[in-house]
Amino acid sequence: LVLELNQMIIPTYGTVPDQQNLHTPEWVEFDDKTDSLFFKDGQRRIDFVLVYEDESKKMTHKRSDRKKQKRKRQVYESNLINNGLHLEATRSVLDEKLIFVKVHAPWEVLCTYAEVMHIKLPLQHNDLKTRDSAFNWFSRLFRVDENIIKPEQEFFTAPFQKEHLSNFYIQDKDTFFNPATRSRIVHFILSRVEYAAKNNVKKFGINKLLDTGIYKAAFPLHDSSFRHLSTDPNCPSERHLLYREWAHPKNIFKLQPLDFIRKYYGEKIGIYFAWLGFYTNMLTVAAVVGVGCFLYGCLTKENCTWSQEVCDPNIGGNIIMCPQCDKVCTYWNLNITCESSKKLCIFDSYGTLVFAVFMGIWVTFFLEFWKRRQAELEYEWDTVEFLEQEEQVRPEYEARCTHVVMNEITQEEEHVPYTACGKCVRMTFCTSAIFFWILLIIASVVGIIVYRLSVFLVFSAKLSKHISGTEAIRKYLTPQTATSVTASLISFVVIMILNIIYEKVAILITDFELPRTQTDYENSLTTKMFLFQFVNYYSSCFYIAFFKGKFVGHPGSPVYWLGKYRNEECDPGGCLLELTTQLAIIVGGKAIWNNIQEVLLPLVKNLIGRYSAAARSEKVVARWEHDYLLQPIGKLGLFYEYLEMVIQFGFVTLFVASFPLAPLLALINNMLEIRLDAWKLTTQFRRMVPQKAQDIGAWQPILQGIAILAVVTNAMIIAFTSDMIPRLVYYWSFSVPPYGSHSSHTMEGYINSSLSVFSISDFKNASKPLSPWFGNQMTCRQVYRDLRYPPGHQHQYEHNIYYWHVMAAKLAFIIVMEHVIYFVKFIISYVIPDVSQKTKSKVKREQYLTQKLLHENDLKGVKKTMGKISDKIIKGSDSTFQHKDE
Repeated sequence: LVLELNQMIIPTYGTVPDQQNLHTPEWVEFDDKTDSLFFKDGQRRIDFVLVYEDESKKMTHKRSDRKKQKRKRQVYESNLINNGLHLEATRSVLDEKLIFVKVHAPWEVLCTYAEVMHIKLPLQHNDLKTRDSAFNWFSRLFRVDENIIKPEQEFFTAPFQKEHLSNFYIQDKDTFFNPATRSRIVHFILSRVEYAAKNNVKKFGINKLLDTGIYKAAFPLHDSSFRHLSTDPNCPSERHLLYREWAHPKNIFKLQPLDFIRKYYGEKIGIYFAWLGFYTNMLTVAAVVGVGCFLYGCLTKENCTWSQEVCDPNIGGNIIMCPQCDKVCTYWNLNITCESSKKLCIFDSYGTLVFAVFMGIWVTFFLEFWKRRQAELEYEWDTVEFLEQEEQVRPEYEARCTHVVMNEITQEEEHVPYTACGKCVRMTFCTSAIFFWILLIIASVVGIIVYRLSVFLVFSAKLSKHISGTEAIRKYLTPQTATSVTASLISFVVIMILNIIYEKVAILITDFELPRTQTDYENSLTTKMFLFQFVNYYSSCFYIAFFKGKFVGHPGSPVYWLGKYRNEECDPGGCLLELTTQLAIIVGGKAIWNNIQEVLLPLVKNLIGRYSAAARSEKVVARWEHDYLLQPIGKLGLFYEYLEMVIQFGFVTLFVASFPLAPLLALINNMLEIRLDAWKLTTQFRRMVPQKAQDIGAWQPILQGIAILAVVTNAMIIAFTSDMIPRLVYYWSFSVPPYGSHSSHTMEGYINSSLSVFSISDFKNASKPLSPWFGNQMTCRQVYRDLRYPPGHQHQYEHNIYYWHVMAAKLAFIIVMEHVIYFVKFIISYVIPDVSQKTKSKVKREQYLTQKLLHENDLKGVKKTMGKISDKIIKGSDSTFQHKDE
């Protein structure tokens, strides 16, 4: 239906006009009104601006190329005028080569395309009574002053229809379509107007003209400077208000004026900031609990018995540990890991277990309450039926519709870009490409692992020279620490480089897929980019959490990786501290890098542009030229902002058992992120074309998938990465008879019990250390807790009964924790409805009004018409009978 309407309304889908039939824009001189948003007549509003470089002044192209470009541009502008748009051209004040073409859509065009696009417009005021929340008095303290930004009036709305124009709430034709809606309608026209035809293939759309350089920019105007109010009395200066009340750093603790953001930038940007604000508010609860768990770890650190045993010179100082690599590594005392064991007590405490369970439930509350909030916004912002009624086909898809197929539903012919076989080939190719690039990411992770294994030998030889060494640096800079920190830094650099590559790859693959609508395009790109980023960011963390130190054999029979490198071992306290280090470096480095990339670079570019423009001229500059000097928002808009936050959400939930301060860091980052993104949009970028969005798109199922996976990962981190389960098994079973010698449950003797004994005479020649043995002891202790029988036992170096108790406890813990959390998640999801009763009432009321005002009026008209016809028939029959009687 939409395609049929387009073909009826847009006459440019015919032949390209001849040279003599071309319409050209009106040429006017700039009138020095720097803040004006209107044509020179002061009546027609500027809804869009096109910028091109005068072909006669270009020196970089051949003359024939310049003529072709000029011809395409002239045809395009002529077709815009044929579609009813008004165009006015003005030469740049700062650069005489630049031409600004201002576009205005008159009332008739706006009404026509509002009906084509199924845009919802107000019918009447919302007459439903609403009860104020009990927390309104508290939230009012953080809201923007209503005297500065007035609350938006609530209306019941319906898809616009010209024939029912009188039923819509029209106070003033100039304000009935707000600037955001006007810009969206004009952009719709710009994206579908033809500029050339070759071999019966039509070329159309502003996007292609921008890509080929025929136009340099196309954008709607900001309504004022962000620094001060507009000098034009007809301008509301909404940009200045947004900067002052939303983007300014002083508002960091204030709630966002979401309705005002939506009004100025459109629903797509509004829904992003609504989600980001909601996520940040929910992080407050998680951060408080996380800090509480961290403080609990700090307070109980001094009572950590096993750490005290490690640091005790009579216990840890007398335990000789086996070398951690072949030949070059030496024997060492356990107490050199004293400092790392103290730090580990902070993170590997019972508070961490409580926090992991809490976060599994918190993420369910977050997603369920967000669904309710999203349903409210869908109704308030008129996007409830957006996907079914309003979204249009992408111009890139329409341009490729050359194949004719039979629609099974309508039994009519329709045009598609590829056949069923072609679609299968595209899907196969795209899927294969995705798996190929994911394998490349895994290959980079393997390279980091090889680095870890090889450089550990170097650090072991350089950092540990003698078993009795007491240098202060050895307490902090162990071979494991040096290897972990350097590998984490290298991993971060590799991640950033791969991000740049995979961004281009994901876009190329999605362009080749040729999705039908913009939502389909963004959802497809979102899935690919998240898969790439998921493997890229999280693979090293998964390796440390679940693979490092798990498959290493024992000192007499180590396991080798790639047949050459001896597998890495964890510290005696496990790999949890190393996982925490990896997370801190990646999350911190990512936040710094993103701020440099997103804020600093546009700021520097704009400063350079302003200084160069100021050096050329000190003349008064128009609003459209001010905006042209700003940075373009990019085709993908807020895609990277979502991606950044979802990756952060993964770090906060997937690995929170190893780092309870992650929600606090995320909260601080997001409070700054909201204002930085707002500042960036209002001051550094051109105004984005307002777009509709029903929800956060493909990010919603991704968040739900992360929430489900987070329960598993945190349970496995506590079971396999943390040392909590072995300690609990020792406390409740192996510290007392029949396995232990203590009279009551205690953690004393845990270190001595959990480190397996190995005879140095059983070393193989390939792994026997070159350093001499000091002392009279003929055994050393295994670094990792593999829990094996000692030498001389009939099952020496085989797993003992303690090991199997621990494995059973770990598996039982995972099953119980998962089932308990999933059961609670199910109950929460069932109890909390996705749509509140208040929103349901509003939707039903709106449907009723639409039915009453639009459809019942049609029935009344039909009845009235039928009544007139019946009266005529009756009169006609009466006259016939009278004639016969006569």
